[in-house]
Amino acid sequence: MPTVMLKEIAHARSGDKGNSVNIGVFANDRSIYPYLVEQMTAERVKQFFAGLVLGEVVRYEMPNIDALNFVCYDALDGGGASSLRVDNLGKCFGSNILRFTIELPHSLYNQIVKRER
Repeated sequence: MPTVMLKEIAHARSGDKGNSVNIGVFANDRSIYPYLVEQMTAERVKQFFAGLVLGEVVRYEMPNIDALNFVCYDALDGGGASSLRVDNLGKCFGSNILRFTIELPHSLYNQIVKRER
């Protein structure tokens, strides 16, 4: 199965509150959503952000809008006011998650991804 970056099949928004980050991932096409649910587990998202997200990652499914929401705890080195990071806000996490990769069946890849290019 071909591997694709989320940026080819989804879009994302993120923000922060204190030391937590909230990331929403939205499938560009309804047929992609089941593959996001299957492959974008809380564990894989935590691994993807290894070294940045030190706490728990909780995933919420929103099938009515073909989206997943991830809440990442202990992710901002204490939060905006206390962090020494260059980018201490959660807004960058939405852009970063678009580099996450998933596998799609060839037929869906040819139908969806090649159409987007």
